[in-house]
Amino acid sequence: MAVKTRRYSARDVTVLVIGLGVAIAVNVGLIWGPTLASIGLSGTSWSGIGPIEWVGGRNYHDLAAEYPPFWSAVRNNVLWLAFLGLVATPFGLFCAVLLDRRLRLSRFYQSALYMPVVLSLAVVGFIAQLVYSSDYGVLNAVTGLSVDWLGDRSINIWVVMVAAAWRHVGYVMIIYLAGLKAVDPALKEAAAIDGANERQAFFRVILPTLRPVNVIVLVITVIEALRAFDIVYAINKGRNGLELLSVLVTENIVGEASRIGFGSAIAVILLVISLGFIATYLSQLFKEER
Repeated sequence: MAVKTRRYSARDVTVLVIGLGVAIAVNVGLIWGPTLASIGLSGTSWSGIGPIEWVGGRNYHDLAAEYPPFWSAVRNNVLWLAFLGLVATPFGLFCAVLLDRRLRLSRFYQSALYMPVVLSLAVVGFIAQLVYSSDYGVLNAVTGLSVDWLGDRSINIWVVMVAAAWRHVGYVMIIYLAGLKAVDPALKEAAAIDGANERQAFFRVILPTLRPVNVIVLVITVIEALRAFDIVYAINKGRNGLELLSVLVTENIVGEASRIGFGSAIAVILLVISLGFIATYLSQLFKEER
């Protein structure tokens, strides 16, 4: 028996070509184009004006040996990732577990925890200034202290990470809550029948079923830590102890220095780090599909 194949009309083909063409053009123009351009420019000393001079790996050598803000930014990015991954993410999971038990006023708590997620990091940065400012900050006014929370290099990165975690907790909470709602209740019942208490049932039965969610949360946490820019830039333009790699990229490419090749090298380092975690996420996704 012959299989009938559907024939697309000229109108269908036109719609498909236009739809795919626009999507591909936007993807290439806004993502792949700048990415490939950054990789190419990272080996140059181009300032945006005049001829492009190829310098090979000199930009990467200068980053490691002659650019002190680079290692400070690397340290801060590592601290940012560790704080979000080891403090904010587990706390978001803890909140999700509590809300999954359908406590009284759970809808209110869920809304209150998720509310910061709708705010941009720039707005969170302005709120952090209202809280931590040494002159008019709420924290000093309430506690009676006179600490320069945002000006002291030894503590400002920590208080800013707390502000960023305030937003991250709600994001993680809602993802884990969706994952917990999808867990088969029969697994919990089976664990209870086998004599497992709530703690044992969670860590030995429920948490392993959330493995795909854990991978997603891990990737989101890494991306949030690496692309953190708005909050520190809103506070003090990412200086005086709040240096981040994303801020250095901006300062060198569009700042007064106008060292596009040098800034592109920092962007490539960020890209390489991000690709490692993105590849992990995609491999996990494909494995689940198989």
